Amino acid sequence: MQFMIKAYDGKGMLEKRMEVRPRHLDGMRMLGKHIICAGGLLDDEGKMKGSALILDFPDRAALDEYLSNEPYVTEHVWEKIDVEVMNVVFLNGEKTQ
Repeated sequence: MQFMIKAYDGKGMLEKRMEVRPRHLDGMRMLGKHIICAGGLLDDEGKMKGSALILDFPDRAALDEYLSNEPYVTEHVWEKIDVEVMNVVFLNGEKTQ
């Protein structure tokens, strides 16, 4: 199953985000093939205000397990997390299904 996650930082969390970011990136590297794509959401000034991820997990429980250990979650950087099930049809210009 593929999931689209949009996670928004709490107000005034940019400094905390940058402090936690190395641990977040280490965790992302460990996810490996679970990641379809991931990146930061930017405000009008080009500063990070959240994250957007498309991840592939066997089910929602596996995604929730990842989120329960995500440093931006455990360190309270992300204030709001929206999760939607999606169906990735094209990846890098190639049809996947």
